[in-house]
Amino acid sequence: MKADGFSEHVMDGPAPQVLEQPGRGLVFHEMWATDGVLTDDGGEADPGARPVSHHPVPGGTSVRVVVFEPDSTRSGGDVEADMAAIHASERTVDHEDPTFHRNDTVDYNVILSGQIYAVTERDEVLLGPGDVLVQRGTAHTWSNRSDEPCIYASVMVTAEPNE
Repeated sequence: MKADGFSEHVMDGPAPQVLEQPGRGLVFHEMWATDGVLTDDGGEADPGARPVSHHPVPGGTSVRVVVFEPDSTRSGGDVEADMAAIHASERTVDHEDPTFHRNDTVDYNVILSGQIYAVTERDEVLLGPGDVLVQRGTAHTWSNRSDEPCIYASVMVTAEPNE
């Protein structure tokens, strides 16, 4: 709400921060982020304009749209450097796949288009448009075995680790 008491749309456009990791076939469109509990629901600052990090700050949230290219188009690149660039390497899991990781978050993932496998240490599930996956600190990775990109929205909320 504006100072005059009326609401208006403050932002309408592309994501303020976009991080591309071509070797991994990923594009992160950071839409929104918070550093903790909001004490004011107004303002015109764009919290999504800060650098992309894999997970929100402690007590914070992040909202992003992720484009995950087919596995067949990914070159691999320097996975460790890519994971470190978004601070995902802090919670890597001892696994043969270097992209396996765990987040200190509860993640609400909504598949918008395409399909993708959510892979854990014990199983995998194929997700498609309209499917919702709630992850609670699970060790996981993603695999797009189709010929089309998968696009999903993710809301990440920090949580205490479930060691």
